[in-house]
Amino acid sequence: QVQLVESGGGLMQAGESLRLSCTFSGRTFRNYVMGWFRQAPGKERQFVASISWAGGSTNYADSVKGRFTISRDNDKNTVYLQMNSLTPEDTAVYYCAAKYFGGYRATSPLAYDNWGQGTQVTVSS
Repeated sequence: QVQLVESGGGLMQAGESLRLSCTFSGRTFRNYVMGWFRQAPGKERQFVASISWAGGSTNYADSVKGRFTISRDNDKNTVYLQMNSLTPEDTAVYYCAAKYFGGYRATSPLAYDNWGQGTQVTVSS
């Protein structure tokens, strides 16, 4: 079965950058669309970014477009989320998600089959 393990979260100042990583195991990584979601206290889980199997196509939420970059290394079975120009509004638990085949533009959490445990990102002003 698929296992996802996120890392890289932390306490940041507004304007700083942070890179999250998610390591995939248990199945063939290149068969999965990968996504990042986030959930702030008291709010629903929100789509952040997704990337196609080969990494050539990406999709972003409007709130992070131009600041965040999703990428993947299929040799390392890892997906990344580079987050620049962080703001307090980016504070949330960030989750990595995997979706077996299908389109890379899926933004609903229901479209994803597997989830990591999450990593906390806190941005202070």
